[in-house]
Amino acid sequence: MSWRGEVAASVVVFLVALPLCAGVAVASGVPAELGLVTGIVGGLIVGALPGSSLQVSGPAAGLTVLVYEAVRAYGLSALGVLVLGAGVLQIGLGVLRWGRWFRAVSVAVVQGMLAGIGLVLVAGQVYAMGDAAAPGGGGIEKLAGLGALPGAVDPVALALGGATVGVLVVWPRWRWGARFVPAPLVAVGGAALVTGVFDLGVRRVEVRGLWEAVRVPSVDDLGLFTHAGVVGTVLAFALIASAESLFSAGAVDQLHDGPRTDYDRELVAQGAGNVLCGALGALPMTAVIVRSAANVRAGARTKASRVLHGVWLLVFAALLPGVLGVIPVAALAGLLVHAGCRLVPVRELGVLWRSRDRGEVVVLGVTAVAIVTWNLFEGVLVGLASAVAKTAWDISQVHVEIEDRGDTGVVVRVVGNATFLRLPKLLDALEGVPRERGVRLELSGLWHVDHACAAALEAWGAGLAGAGSKGAGSKGAGSKGAGSKGAGSKEVGAKAVGGEEVRGEEVGSRGVGSEAVGSGADGQ
Repeated sequence: MSWRGEVAASVVVFLVALPLCAGVAVASGVPAELGLVTGIVGGLIVGALPGSSLQVSGPAAGLTVLVYEAVRAYGLSALGVLVLGAGVLQIGLGVLRWGRWFRAVSVAVVQGMLAGIGLVLVAGQVYAMGDAAAPGGGGIEKLAGLGALPGAVDPVALALGGATVGVLVVWPRWRWGARFVPAPLVAVGGAALVTGVFDLGVRRVEVRGLWEAVRVPSVDDLGLFTHAGVVGTVLAFALIASAESLFSAGAVDQLHDGPRTDYDRELVAQGAGNVLCGALGALPMTAVIVRSAANVRAGARTKASRVLHGVWLLVFAALLPGVLGVIPVAALAGLLVHAGCRLVPVRELGVLWRSRDRGEVVVLGVTAVAIVTWNLFEGVLVGLASAVAKTAWDISQVHVEIEDRGDTGVVVRVVGNATFLRLPKLLDALEGVPRERGVRLELSGLWHVDHACAAALEAWGAGLAGAGSKGAGSKGAGSKGAGSKGAGSKEVGAKAVGGEEVRGEEVGSRGVGSEAVGSGADGQ
């Protein structure tokens, strides 16, 4: 291990993390020092634990909206209990080895979640860029209030915020400069320098001191867990923080050729960090892709760089907390506006739209709109429900193939997965089968048939028999492999017009495709 390389990487990560920790805290409606506390815990504690070797944890923009809503609903004093509960839940999920299951979440839901968070974040921070008060309520209220914003903003603050966004966009294009000085530091540091030199009358970050900002939850605070809303918020904290951390781990693993992430251990590490953050009354933490990518690109090879970045944050918070007081709030808001815009997956939207599966775009859009309309937790639930509905629709593919064999009759083949979602299509196709000649129904291509479709097939066979076809019906309209035994097991039988008995077979009592029963036209 090259200590020089690890120290250099840790300094880069520290310079990236410092303005982000303060910005996320201010945007979440809590003292800036609490963002630093979470960053310190993410470096010193989580950084030393097993799981992922190179990703860096701390306060993340992805949880800003949820934290802001929780603080507004339950008060700042409840934040520690919420974060602590989420950490305990994460540890439990990791011990039960559920970490890998977070990878089974639809990517469209995750991207929609990030897009919704980004839109709400931008809508809220645009007001802060102009030193204007944001309207109460959720994303819809904030978006609706943008029309009245021009007359309420401070032009000087707005100029600072806009310049911060401009630097964040332009600076990374200068590769040599961006390699040595991160864009967030240049943007926020430059805004603070201009504010201090010209003594601009804009709102600045309020500094209380590190120890004054820390609040250890009391035993009485634990009584909040008796409220259903608090339990729901804890679940949202745990699940969203876990999903963001583990998706970040997968992305970071693609940036280096070192050891891969152990998802269960990483979940336990994140949980341990959130338990400690909760005990200190600080913000919840997740693994953050911006800092993690900066860590890898700066040449980090071991955990030492992320632990050292926590040391630098601790030294800064202990010795130079007053520096935060010269940072204009508009600059931090600009930093969060830029971060929120980057959460909206514009490039991925284009890729999904050009692909064959455009239903993923619908799931992404539904999730984002639901988050903006209601809140993060309900929006994610709506997104998951829409993803499940889309998957059910996709796998419910059934095709009816009709082969006309002339005088020998018609062969009807049903192929795919026959469920109630495709029942109208199945019935329309079967009703179009000519009945004046013999009909042979083959079901060997069915992999699954539910009760509704089995009953429809039985009724269709009974209708053929009643119309006078000889032996109309089929054996085994059940599920091949899935085995819908007993789905429509009553016999289909009738007398043909000419007095010849029609042989009825059980529809749906055996598994698909054991054999099909032929039918010949009865001479009338």
